[in-house]
Amino acid sequence: MGQSEQEPLPPSDPRLPPGQRTQRGWPALHYGPVPRFKPLTWDFQVFGATASAEKHRWDFAGFNALPRTTVRADFHCVTKFSILGSEWTGVSASVVLEQVPPAPGVTHVMVWAEYGYSANLRLADFADPATLFATHRNGEPLTAEHGFPVRLVVPHLYAWKGPKWVRAVEYMRADRRGFWEERGYHNLADPWREQRYSYQEEPGDGPLR
Repeated sequence: MGQSEQEPLPPSDPRLPPGQRTQRGWPALHYGPVPRFKPLTWDFQVFGATASAEKHRWDFAGFNALPRTTVRADFHCVTKFSILGSEWTGVSASVVLEQVPPAPGVTHVMVWAEYGYSANLRLADFADPATLFATHRNGEPLTAEHGFPVRLVVPHLYAWKGPKWVRAVEYMRADRRGFWEERGYHNLADPWREQRYSYQEEPGDGPLR
């Protein structure tokens, strides 16, 4: 099935979080320009509080040689559209954690993308079995507008927690807000609780500003 062939489902579908609607097609929403992919210099890094205290790096071929998996999962955008039942293929976040274990005391990660864009996640959200560094959707490679060569997909959170054009993961022993979280979005981003904006945060939901 192509990326624009998703049939809308009834608005009462139990897979829809509160306030969401089904969407035909897949709108390309992002901040800033689409980066130019340079395969000879592209890499994927894991750094910060790693168990070895060292940075790990894969080049493009090395990253694509990692074990791959496919998950069927929904996509919930904070702008209130949802795409249900997509098949995402790529490298599971659990593979990254196995290849480069975090040090004791790591509680969060920051996922870094092109142009310094970032999104923070609790380690438990990052380690979820469905969290995936996706390279394909519905059997087709991601387009540049949708994050080629790699975007993060975290199906149980709003989609801004899954940056396009990912380049690195930073292991952290304390939480720190990412790009949109610093600009008024909720630190946790659970669509089933409609955690859209920072003014909705309760004590303990995020770091102090």
